[in-house]
Amino acid sequence: MGLVSGTGLADFGNQVTCCDIVSEKIDLLKQGEIPIYEPGLKELVDRNVQSGRLSFSSDIESSIRNSEVIFIAVGTPMGANGEADLKAVEAVAKTVAQNLDSYKIICTKSTVPVGTGARLHAIITEHAPQGAEFDIVSNPEFLREGSAVKDFLIPDRVVLGVSSEKAEKIMKDVYRPLFINETPMVITNIPSAEMIKYASNAFLAVKISFINEMANLSDKVGADIHTIAKAMGQDGRISPKFLHPGPGYGGSCFPKDTEALVHTGKKHGVKFQVVAAAIKANHAQRNVILEKAKELLPDMKGKRVAVLGLAFKANTDDVRDTPAYEIIKGLRAAGAEVRAYDPIAAANMKSFFFEDLQTFESVNETVKASDLVIVLTPWNELRGLDLEELKANMASPNVVDARNILSVDQLKALGFNYRNVGRSKV
Repeated sequence: MGLVSGTGLADFGNQVTCCDIVSEKIDLLKQGEIPIYEPGLKELVDRNVQSGRLSFSSDIESSIRNSEVIFIAVGTPMGANGEADLKAVEAVAKTVAQNLDSYKIICTKSTVPVGTGARLHAIITEHAPQGAEFDIVSNPEFLREGSAVKDFLIPDRVVLGVSSEKAEKIMKDVYRPLFINETPMVITNIPSAEMIKYASNAFLAVKISFINEMANLSDKVGADIHTIAKAMGQDGRISPKFLHPGPGYGGSCFPKDTEALVHTGKKHGVKFQVVAAAIKANHAQRNVILEKAKELLPDMKGKRVAVLGLAFKANTDDVRDTPAYEIIKGLRAAGAEVRAYDPIAAANMKSFFFEDLQTFESVNETVKASDLVIVLTPWNELRGLDLEELKANMASPNVVDARNILSVDQLKALGFNYRNVGRSKV
């Protein structure tokens, strides 16, 4: 989020310095290497570095003193009890305060719970020189991993939570190209801006859990969840987005943001029953996929299972809260030999979770002599699998398509034993 936002702001004509305390990241960026996988990002970085609008530095203090607007874009991971961990945000605020030599805007891009703006104002006031002038702004991001560059450059809306006309004017200037293009600008107070991000993510998480539960019922009664979702999406009040059944949501946002919202609600005496239920349903959905696998392969001991897709979604190498983690754990607990493939995320999966996981460079190597294949990430290359070749490479033609990306008609015609999500009896 920080690198995409900083580079995007440079593309809007601003002079931007991207900073990090991890000097290795900065060194990589200075060498023209991108430390994350995000389509289109390298081209955007290269263009703005060459134009002289974008630079990288690990000298945080100097960068603060030389800037007019400081965006805080550090992580806010989930704490032990579900609340957002704001240690990194608060550390940045203290560093900014200690280098506040002129009026500056301190803008939170990080996803932070409501009330954080006031908290940062208190921290900076405490640690800044007496009489220092500054404004806090909340400018939440709405970037989807895999399409973050497009989402930043062509957003649905820009949300600015401000507390002064001066800050509003400066922030509009920062986003001037979007303002000129009449991109919707939501100008509001800081608590409302902080809430908008959590409300948006929580609502989308609820949609995903809802359609998964509808899919689970469809499996039992012979209904087709694709037809159901399409008809629902044609209702203008609902829209078709995020009505795609599967193994549940994951990644860096929805899991932690829903938990943080529920925790914030408890703190203020508000019970988030709908969001809490979505969280519970999402955890259960991983087990739904495991049960489908066990229906096809009741005795997994010593059997070879190929897992295709490890990232929580396509077009990213992010494995945070990926459904693949719990599903691989469950397969191993049942005694299966797990082999895995992902075009981008395999190294991260081994680094973060399963050092001994067998990963391969191609689908054919991965599925060789397998008794079961489970498709978990909707990569384009998996959508186009040659099912005849897949069957020829397998020991037994058992497939769990957890993303509904394979042709049911072809699976039937080729004699596969298959399960998918909400279409198994269609």
